[in-house]
Parts: sequence; structure tokens; C-alpha cells
Amino acid sequence: MKILITGGAGYIGSVMTEYFVSQGYDVDVLDNLSRGYIDAVSKDAKFIEGDIKDALRMIDHSTHYDGIIHLAAHSRVEESVQDPSLYWDNNVLGTQKILEFARLREIPRFVFASTAAVYGTLAPSPITEDVPPSPANTYGMTKLTMDMAIESYARAYGLTGTSLRFFNVSGSFNGRRERHQPETHLIPVAVSRIKNNEAVSIFGSDYPTRDGTCVRDYIHVVDLARAAQLALNRISDGSFKVFNLGNGNGYSNLEVVRTIGEVLGVSPKINFAPRRDGDAPELVASSKAISEELGWRPSIPSLSEIVESAII
Repeated sequence: MKILITGGAGYIGSVMTEYFVSQGYDVDVLDNLSRGYIDAVSKDAKFIEGDIKDALRMIDHSTHYDGIIHLAAHSRVEESVQDPSLYWDNNVLGTQKILEFARLREIPRFVFASTAAVYGTLAPSPITEDVPPSPANTYGMTKLTMDMAIESYARAYGLTGTSLRFFNVSGSFNGRRERHQPETHLIPVAVSRIKNNEAVSIFGSDYPTRDGTCVRDYIHVVDLARAAQLALNRISDGSFKVFNLGNGNGYSNLEVVRTIGEVLGVSPKINFAPRRDGDAPELVASSKAISEELGWRPSIPSLSEIVESAII
């Protein structure tokens, strides 16, 4: 099977590319390198440097793909609020161009990287796919918009679309790991600060959770790649499906930092800072739907294993 992975030079994209190559797929990567790294792309994949809006012009008409995994998106919540134009342009207009590429080139399958941010901050936990979306920031709004666009393309043009709404992703695969500038995710930030004997800031200690800190769901990046593979191999029936991805177990920010300390063999310094606006007390996924329909279950479910993979 020949596939196109957009955003394949980023963290999740580079792992996805490496994983699919290891599974015997013929993979092309399209990335403009604005937030990715060429050295992260598998040498066994064909790299095309360019913007997703230019896919029709840049990719030869003789190239046929069996599916697209679309990962090329901006994903910083705070940035999306401060600069919404950037997010509507890349995440919405860019994705629509890739959808048009899929339609005009008659590519039957489209897997979309969506996000738990579409549910907002007040969703009940665990979150199922029938919880009404209520995004609280521009990032979540853009992803929800394109969920709806993909569904409309599926209905009108017979595209088989799958939206994977994943929660917190971490871990590494074959040397590919989180590599953001700036880094905002808790695990890599905490690992770096603990290694340097610096205090880790935890925002909010008075939430209605078991230890007062926010609770989040974590999955290993390889389990995300496995879910994309299952989605890509769904029967091409012109349907649109949404699946949440998480391990179903919430870990508090304090538990995450302490687990990192345990893996590193040190007692971490912790600074409890004031709450941040927009942080939900608890966001945990129900992955029952993808388990029942596609047979997906996390292969690396424990927080300690995820942390160990992120540190290696």
C-alpha cells in the first residue's frame, strides 16, 4: 500500500512514517519544514518539501496513493488564541486543499489527526465520541471544523474518512521523540528540568481531583501509529468515523512528575503555580468505540513505560 503522510517531519509524523515503513508500506512525506526536521524523516521514505496547499501542483499526477494520513497542523493552544489567523489558514484552508487533492486524485482513504481539544474544558470524564463538542480555543475550533469538512466529503464523494481524536501523546520510536520549539508538553519539559536539577512548575493544586492537580490521559506515540494503521485499513465504504484515543486511565500532573523522578532515580523539585485559564480539571478518553470497531487497545498502557520511552 502506498500512502502520503503530511507533516511527516514533525514528532508524531516522523514516528508515523518510521512505523509505517517498518510495516512494509511505501511512504511519501510532504512537509514544509516550518516546524519539522528533515533528519527526523525515515531514509526509507520519499521526502517532498512543500506546503500542503500546493500538493496538487507539487505531486506528480502519475503518483497514486491508497490513502493519506494528514498530520500537518499547528497545535499550540496558546498560540492559536494569540494568532488565530495562522491556525485558520494552515489547519482549515490547508486541510481543505489536501481534501481536494484526495478528491481529484481519487484517493479512497483519509485519516485525520484531530484532538481532544474539540470537547472543551467541561466535558464529563471519561469522554466518549457522543459528547457534544465545545472547543474552548482556536486550535480546537479548527480541528472540529475539519472533522465536519471530512464528513461532508465522505458523504458527497465517497471518501472513507477517519478522525482520530487523541489526547496526550508521548514516548519515542527508533530514536524519534518529542522535539518542539518551544517545548510545552509536560513530560519532555519535566524530564529536562529534573535532569538539570531545576524545579518543575505544576499549574494549579486546588482542582477537584485526587491530589488537586489536573488529570490527563496519556498514550504512547506508537499506539497512535497503530490506530492510524487500523483506520487506514478500514473497509473503503465512504463512511466517516470518529474515534477517541487514550489509555482510559487518567494521571495527575503531580503523578506524572513523580513518575519521571522515579524513573530518573531522583526526587523532583516541584513548584506549584497558579491555575492557568482554560485548564480542565480532568480530561480522560473512553476508547471503547475504537476497541470494539477496530480492535485497538494500547500496547504500552502504563505511565512508567511511556515515561521510560520518552527518556531513552
